[in-house]
Amino acid sequence: MAFEIDDQLIPVLDDTLALYDNVTIVNEDILKANLPQLIKDNFDADRPLKLVANLPYYITTPILLSVLQSSMHFDNITVMMQKEVADRLVAVPGTKAYGSLSIAVQYRSTPEVAFTVPRTAFIPQPNVDSAIITMTDRAAFDPAPFDESVFFKFVKGCFMHRRKSFWNNLLAIFGKDADVKAQLTDVLEKVHVSPQIRSEKLTIETFILLTNTLHDEGLL
Repeated sequence: MAFEIDDQLIPVLDDTLALYDNVTIVNEDILKANLPQLIKDNFDADRPLKLVANLPYYITTPILLSVLQSSMHFDNITVMMQKEVADRLVAVPGTKAYGSLSIAVQYRSTPEVAFTVPRTAFIPQPNVDSAIITMTDRAAFDPAPFDESVFFKFVKGCFMHRRKSFWNNLLAIFGKDADVKAQLTDVLEKVHVSPQIRSEKLTIETFILLTNTLHDEGLL
């Protein structure tokens, strides 16, 4: 099953793929399509699922997050994207590229850059290099966040002001009320996180621990 949003390309694809009865072209925007239902209707439940795509660079992140945060289970994802985005996906804590996107992807999968594709490989030549990245399914974190949607929202908030300390990001999320500050201080002491640390220094496991502890304190 393949998605193509451009109506003008459908006749071309129909002609090109006429000899193949195992290919279904879906003329829809993948961000608006009911992908779980389409997969349910077209694939056996016990059949391994793989996603392969040359992602539109301007909507790479929305597509990946939509797929990874859905109820669908992909054994393997192999996609081409802008190299700068690929670097963010595989970034580790403590590096400049590490952020909320890194965590969102690595929470669900183990991403690896297979190889880079230089801009000179394309006609016309784009202004950026590309990369092929593979994402294999990973085991769930234990403990898990009490609520995944709250977890992802909290993580995103913690990276809103990258140049500021983790404490300042927390105040931007929860406010500066004296009682809230006292609660936040207590939470950071419990999880052994310095308020002066930068968000990019924290691991996924630490973000999960923070999320659950903040929830226990009634802040999330």
